[in-house]
Amino acid sequence: MAYINIALALLFGYMIVRSTSNMIYWSLRARYDHPQAAAVRSIIVIVGIGGLLASIAGGIAGGAAGVALGGFLGIVVGFASQQILGQAVAGLFILLARPVSIGDTASIAGEAGSVEDITSLFIHIRKDDGTLVLIPNNMAIGSKIYVIKRYSS
Repeated sequence: MAYINIALALLFGYMIVRSTSNMIYWSLRARYDHPQAAAVRSIIVIVGIGGLLASIAGGIAGGAAGVALGGFLGIVVGFASQQILGQAVAGLFILLARPVSIGDTASIAGEAGSVEDITSLFIHIRKDDGTLVLIPNNMAIGSKIYVIKRYSS
C-alpha cells in the first residue's frame, strides 16, 4: 500500500509541476519569444522535480531521519547538477538580456559566425566555413560579445 501512495504522490506531484511550468510558460510567451519562455519552464521543471523527490524521500523515511535523508539528497543532487544549473541560469540571463539574437553575426568567446540558435545551455554559432560551434552559456556570460551585424526581420 505504501508503494501505491508513493507512486500516486509522484504522479500527481509531476502533474502539478508540469502544469505550473506550462502555465508560467504561456504567460511568458505573451512577452518573450519561445527560447526565453522555454528556458524558464525547464528550470521550473528541474527545481520542481528535485523538490518533489526530496519530499518523497523525506516522507518515506519519516521524522528526523526523513529530514536528514531529504537534506542529504538535496546536497548530492545540488553538487551533481551545479554545472548544468549554472549553465541554465546563464542561459536564462542571455535569453532575457538578449545581447544577441538568432540571425545576428557575432563573435562570442573568440568564435565568430552567424547565431543559429540560443538554448538554455548553449549558443549555436555557424562559422563561415560551415562549422557549427556550441558555446556554453556560462562561457558566453564571462566573455566579451561582439555583435558584428544585427539581423533585421
